[in-house]
Amino acid sequence: MNYLCAVRDLAISLIVSTIIIYALNIIAGFAGADYNFTNGEVFIIWILMGILVNNCMKR
Repeated sequence: MNYLCAVRDLAISLIVSTIIIYALNIIAGFAGADYNFTNGEVFIIWILMGILVNNCMKR
């Protein structure tokens, strides 16, 4: 069961990190900024945000 909880937490953190990344990009777009991300940059940001969300969920 511990394995299933870890997979569930990973999935939740990756989904939440995706929502946060796109929300920040949309808000910056409304402020007039234009960001273009390459696939590698998006992957690194996505993984780092997933780690951040996962650490916040443990508290």
